[in-house]
Amino acid sequence: MTGYDIIGDVHGCADDLERLLDLLGYAPDADGAFRHPRRSLIFVGDLIDRGPGQLRVLEIVKTTVDAGAALVTLGNHEFNAMAFDAEWPAGSGRPLRPHSEKNRQQHAAFLDQVPLSQRAEYLSWFRTLPVWLDLGDLRVVHACWHPASIRVVERELGGSRFTSTEQIARACDPAHPLYAAIETLLKGPELDLRPYGLPPYLDKGNHTREHARLRWWVEDAVSVAELAMIEPTFTTRDGSPYPKLPDVEVPAADRNYVYTGDVTVFFGHYWRRGAPEERLDWSANAACLDFSVAKGGALTAYRWSGETYIDASNFVQIS
Repeated sequence: MTGYDIIGDVHGCADDLERLLDLLGYAPDADGAFRHPRRSLIFVGDLIDRGPGQLRVLEIVKTTVDAGAALVTLGNHEFNAMAFDAEWPAGSGRPLRPHSEKNRQQHAAFLDQVPLSQRAEYLSWFRTLPVWLDLGDLRVVHACWHPASIRVVERELGGSRFTSTEQIARACDPAHPLYAAIETLLKGPELDLRPYGLPPYLDKGNHTREHARLRWWVEDAVSVAELAMIEPTFTTRDGSPYPKLPDVEVPAADRNYVYTGDVTVFFGHYWRRGAPEERLDWSANAACLDFSVAKGGALTAYRWSGETYIDASNFVQIS
């Protein structure tokens, strides 16, 4: 094998996935596993929800993983699916993830498209997915590589996978240390904007937010302007353009999420747009691969062949 092709959030967009796999030189074998003569696949998670091809995506990825031709990390949507399905205490009828209108809407594509007869198989499979992969010269996580959070998960789970409903319950309890660790690894850290005199903003879903996602992959970022992910389309609650972010240094305690490792790390989750841009989407040895395929963007991969530093020419996109 000469390298890995790491694929960003698929979100049930099966046609895009099959087109990307074909472009990358993968073809299905007699059992339906997608193979390349010299390379292997890694998926960063968030296989499910939103798109029209939920079951086909799961069939492709699980078959290929089971054949030993791919790896996949757990995404926050797979974690949410496990919590949506699980009851705690067992038999109580109380789901770990409330069946609210918002949560049902987010999970509707999976619930509508994956037959009940097959749903248990995939939910059980999600429990076998690692929260992160550390392959020596290559690391993969869904949202943020954070060593302190990884240590908490290893202590609480005895490894990198959920093996019981009780563990999922602890990860859903804001009072438990596992909750914060899983939030960081699967959803990423955030920066409170209020200490900098910044107003709440309306995000892409028109939800009011006082915290911004943190651009943790830029090693030398120190200011609010460099670290806070405020998109140009975000507005204040009254619809006014969001004010310019200040060039004010963020305290060291809030910067401890910034990646300073030497090993290349790939992740998804952040709903980026367009072509990957340096610093906004990638840095010397960290790169985001989620470019909003389920919202009209591009399914994105990176062809990694052992290089220490990100090479922009190795991104591959299909929209």
